[in-house]
This record gives sequence, C-alpha cells and structure tokens, in this order.
Amino acid sequence: MSSQRLPKTTAYVRVTDCSWHRGRLVGEVTAGTFAWQFEWQFRRSRLIVEPSRGRALIQEPLGRFLEQQDYQLEPGSDYSFTIRADI
Repeated sequence: MSSQRLPKTTAYVRVTDCSWHRGRLVGEVTAGTFAWQFEWQFRRSRLIVEPSRGRALIQEPLGRFLEQQDYQLEPGSDYSFTIRADI
C-alpha cells in the first residue's frame, strides 16, 4: 500500500431553483478552475451538466452528492463535498 495521500478537491454547490412538482433541482457547481450548471431531474434519475468541458470529472460525484443530500437541499443555499481527484 502506498503511503502517498490521495488527491482531494472540494466542490462547491449552489442550489438556485427547486420544483418538487416538476421533480427537478437546478444549480451550479465549481471545483478547481471549472464551473458548471446542472439540472437534476430526480424523478427520472437524470443529471444534466453543462458545459461539456470537464463534465466527466464532476458528473458522477455530483450525482452521488445530490442523491445523498436529497430532500435537505434548498434554493439559495450553498453546500460542498470532497472529490477524490485533483481537479
């Protein structure tokens, strides 16, 4: 086992809109020098992340975060989570 530490990056999430009726959560996420807009269609289990530049780095960890936090997320609120990668 390597004694080196795994890389870590903090991702910052801001929820800008939520519609339980429509089954969607909208917001923005930043990590490192990247910034994305997202729409989580939770009834369809679909996560849309734009722009495409760097999307592969954030899509899976963001999806896990959104599923774990679920009903705790509120518009106008800021959140963060750690990604085990150097972004």
